[in-house]
Amino acid sequence: MSSIPSLLRDRIAATPDAEAYRFPSDDGWASLSWREVGERVRGLALGLSELGARPGTRVSILCSTRIEWILADLAVLATGAATTTIYPSNTAAESAFVITDSGSTIVIAENDEQVAKIRSVREELPGVTHVVVIDGSAGDDGWVVTFDSLSGEGDYDAMVDAIAQDDLATLIYTSGTTGRPKGVELTHDNWLFAAESVRGLDMISGSDLHFLWLPLSHSFGKLLEVVMIDIGVCTAVDGRLDKIADNLGVVKPTFMAAAPRIFEKIHNTVVATQQREGGLKLRIFTWARATGIRVSRARQRGAAVPFTTRLEYALADRLVFSKLRARFGGRIRFFIAGAAPLSREIAEFFDGAGLTILEGYGLTESSAGNFLNRPDSVKFGSVGLPLPGTEVRIDDDGEILIGGRGVMRGYHGLPEETAAALEDGWLRTGDIGELDEAGRLIITDRKKELIKTSGGKYIAPTYLEGRIKAACPYVSHVFVHGDRRNYVTALVTLDMDVVKPWAQAESLPADAESLREHPRMRAEVEKAIDQVNADQASYSTVKKFAILAEDFTVETGELTPSLKIKRKVVEDRHGKILDSFYDS
Repeated sequence: MSSIPSLLRDRIAATPDAEAYRFPSDDGWASLSWREVGERVRGLALGLSELGARPGTRVSILCSTRIEWILADLAVLATGAATTTIYPSNTAAESAFVITDSGSTIVIAENDEQVAKIRSVREELPGVTHVVVIDGSAGDDGWVVTFDSLSGEGDYDAMVDAIAQDDLATLIYTSGTTGRPKGVELTHDNWLFAAESVRGLDMISGSDLHFLWLPLSHSFGKLLEVVMIDIGVCTAVDGRLDKIADNLGVVKPTFMAAAPRIFEKIHNTVVATQQREGGLKLRIFTWARATGIRVSRARQRGAAVPFTTRLEYALADRLVFSKLRARFGGRIRFFIAGAAPLSREIAEFFDGAGLTILEGYGLTESSAGNFLNRPDSVKFGSVGLPLPGTEVRIDDDGEILIGGRGVMRGYHGLPEETAAALEDGWLRTGDIGELDEAGRLIITDRKKELIKTSGGKYIAPTYLEGRIKAACPYVSHVFVHGDRRNYVTALVTLDMDVVKPWAQAESLPADAESLREHPRMRAEVEKAIDQVNADQASYSTVKKFAILAEDFTVETGELTPSLKIKRKVVEDRHGKILDSFYDS
């Protein structure tokens, strides 16, 4: 096949009546077969074609993760146009930048609220001919039309047949931890290669059930969309974060991908709940956790688990781990983590509980999926082996270079930035890493985010941040600071969903402003920092810290949509506190 729409057409021909998608409805969950998906996509594509979508044009999607996002994306691609993605959390100005920079002529918006956002900057969008609203009403001026009204006449198959492998499929704007967003140009062949690579691992099959909540505006979500079409896996789609826990229990998926922050939050909730209950329950949990980690480490070494440990583990599983797995529906074969580093401590906890997290690595610029731990050869602390067809090189300064068919065409309208990122077909990732004896990739840190102290020592902040978060269940985010300073400091935010029950049980204030300076709260955070400091070189230990009253969020601009810290934003916003660490 030569394109994503032709991939979909092949899937429909192979398994027309198999379930393709499951999604929330008024009566619980509804579903579509692959044949029904094809019919919906055909009608939408012909309707978009009548609005002007065709080869060489771009259509922006401004919507949260839901079934209509996938149908809209597939319909846009079927016209020969390319999809441009916008996060629903983007401001009107940010949305306008993506729409104008990409040259989008049509915008598909989720609801009237998002339409209002676009209307507020309409004067800046002279190239936009129509806005299509999914949940909302058409406008009197004809500029806004409804999703359900899209229809048209034409030769759908001829449109699909005309799409070439090297045609642009998506423009994904990197949210970026620094600088202005850049539009990454990814072709149909980039995505087809990525899907082929995952299929080559033989890890998932048509009998699996995938739960998708990740932002489809992000390259990781887009990769999952294409992979499931290629393999024929049913996907349950619901992007509402507050429904993840409930959905897992109802849907009972066999695998799910998530950003590490989700696993950190689950881990912290479980640990804090056990600590709050105390007594025998806490002792059993602590023993079971230690037993599970012993078994996990033996597995990683490829060593046999002693008979006595196997007996202990069976008891730990019955008393603790089986209950944890039941929270996830009881059928999870593995999780996949990406987009940010996952701490080894948290990975081993989940693995010991029979909920293995396969950490992977990839960039938007390389079609999202390039390395992944395999279920039968997990090594925590690494992002696994290259996917089939992905090439890797480590440059002299430790920078990871990636080659292969998944590498982007370039940055949209930015020839100089493209030339700097692509060198003789190799993508400069900006990440520092090394390959172990088995060829697994171990990432040290972001090249641009390494801290160099005034004493000339280099420190990897995300490594320290991950370890501190794993050591204290009450911590939401950690920001390690110290570039060109004489020692390292940190800002800490609290996970109030976890902290509040503990604070109430301990008769402490239950609001972040009061808690952040409370001796008990500071003692809990300090204990975690001291624990991490204990095995660090002196120059990389955290000497001072402050607890902030407000968490970092996407909405406040301190996190990217994939939940990575925007370091420059945090430094600018909390500069006075950071400077105060070094006043004396």
